[in-house]
Amino acid sequence: MEVFYGLEFWLVLATLICGVILLIYRFVMGKKKAANEPMLVDYARSFFPVLLVVVLLRSFVIEPFRIPSGSMIPTLEIGDFIIVKKYAYGIRLPVINKKIIETGEPKRGDVVVFKYPVDPKINFIKRLVGLPGDRIEWTSDKRLTINGKLIDEKGLDAYPYTTSQGQKLDVAQFEETLPSVDGERKHKIIVMPGMGRRPGEYVVPEGHYFMMGDNRDNSSDSRYWGFMPEKYLVGKASFVWLHWNWQSGGDGFSFSRIGTSLD
Repeated sequence: MEVFYGLEFWLVLATLICGVILLIYRFVMGKKKAANEPMLVDYARSFFPVLLVVVLLRSFVIEPFRIPSGSMIPTLEIGDFIIVKKYAYGIRLPVINKKIIETGEPKRGDVVVFKYPVDPKINFIKRLVGLPGDRIEWTSDKRLTINGKLIDEKGLDAYPYTTSQGQKLDVAQFEETLPSVDGERKHKIIVMPGMGRRPGEYVVPEGHYFMMGDNRDNSSDSRYWGFMPEKYLVGKASFVWLHWNWQSGGDGFSFSRIGTSLD
């Protein structure tokens, strides 16, 4: 059993401590009412319901995340704040991330938040392109094939891209169409000529998924660190609820990004 010592762990721990304090005080006092409760009990009584609601929402319903890098450009930009549906791929116990109720399975084309297999304390976000049993190939000319079928791409207008050094480029942009159980899933990707070529062929094992960034030449994904285990699923990205990029050279606050759907 893996335990992840992130914010969720400390929220759960704080909720448990407050709950234990209240239970002990109730047991000691019985039905008697104290004129003045100890300060520790007063704090526990005030914080417990708030912490409990936060833990339940973050663990089982939705959780907000901020996008810190450009690996999912053009779908997601640096500074996007997104809502992730935690219940999309099953109800999981907080901290240990063990699934207790089945609610759905990931589909090809989903934008997924998951725990980074190299360091599970870190959350990653990528697009799911390979299901268990799929044969994935990333070719030398930067085309994606799934189970021997070349994935359709439609050329779009060039994308205005800004590098981490502040250099502005117009890069190739395509609309990619992934086959899925619920029909074709269309999304945009970008590629940069002369950069990031890493061709390879992969067969996705059972209980794992193949993840790729939409910024195909600037993404640390399954082409580099391997497959993502099912147990590391966190949830399905739903929509952008805020955009604020305060980094050097960032675009600040943007109304146009609010409400962008990721489903």
